Amino acid sequence: MSLTLDAYRLLGRSGLRVSPLALGAATFGTEWGWGAERDESRKLFDLYVERGGNFIDTAATYTNGSSERMLGEFTRDNRESLVLATKYSTLRRPGDPNSGGNHRKALFASVEGSLRKLNTDYIDLLYLHLWDFMTPVEEILRGMDDLVRQGKVLYVAVSNVPAWQVSRMQAIADLRGWSPLVALQIEYNLIERTGERDLIPMAREMGLGVIPWSPLAGGVLTGKYGRDDLTAANAASGDGTRKSLTIANGTITERNLAIVDVVKEVAVELGRTPAQVALAWTLRNPDVTAPIIGARTVAQLEDNLGALEVGFTAAQLARLGEAGAIEPGHPHDMLARDSSLAFIRGDLTIEPRR
Repeated sequence: MSLTLDAYRLLGRSGLRVSPLALGAATFGTEWGWGAERDESRKLFDLYVERGGNFIDTAATYTNGSSERMLGEFTRDNRESLVLATKYSTLRRPGDPNSGGNHRKALFASVEGSLRKLNTDYIDLLYLHLWDFMTPVEEILRGMDDLVRQGKVLYVAVSNVPAWQVSRMQAIADLRGWSPLVALQIEYNLIERTGERDLIPMAREMGLGVIPWSPLAGGVLTGKYGRDDLTAANAASGDGTRKSLTIANGTITERNLAIVDVVKEVAVELGRTPAQVALAWTLRNPDVTAPIIGARTVAQLEDNLGALEVGFTAAQLARLGEAGAIEPGHPHDMLARDSSLAFIRGDLTIEPRR
């Protein structure tokens, strides 16, 4: 398999064309203690676009708003040729309960703020960022549809939402003639594969393109962390770096480092970097539209883009798949048993739908 950024893919059941790797702009700005200064961010943006990339991901509060403001500057001359995705839901003003959440007031205020910072009249793709477990789905969907009808948003999507809520939302949108969801953003990589149980099959059935965030598991799949990082002293460092965040999130474990060992082995066999192997594995999933890459330097971005050229043997794919395999869980494992299939089919041979 060999791809390029201009080998565009359709996003979900829409006609929108996007690159097979999205450029994540959460690294645009250093307000979070890590990331890229303005000049380096500009280089990342220019390199991605020059290679044919058109799909850029940000959010209303990434780097305290600097991410959107930089993109508003960087896209001044080529806005129409790009697909800009942003998100709402996160708290924009500490102490103001209505400046965050999934409700209509937060939705409209966040979008208006994003339009100003992005220096644009419309947002190509708007995600609900984080599920708040409070707002009725009808309120969310109607608000999103109103924004689409006003021309301020072209397509709507969700991120970090339970599968049963997403499928319910899509069914309601279809029945009421509201704007359908076209994408689902989830954490998905060789380490975090629980989305394979319900989220990814649901997205396939309901017409949503899967957009994985953290396809390198917070940098763990690059191979830069080792067993020394498992110690309590390192875990308690809390120095505000990306490493401290990764440790605090519990991503550095013995299980995960064992998966990284397999990634490194395959990388050596292919003459590639572990990051390229991990990204390329995600790209091989036919349900995945575009993983989001979040580089801080031009060298990192160049390395990430090299994943488009990686090809695997069947044996290598099998080893990678087995390394981080998860148990399907109920009811999937029960339904896959021969005894269960016999109850449904008897001894008949029935070809599944393709």
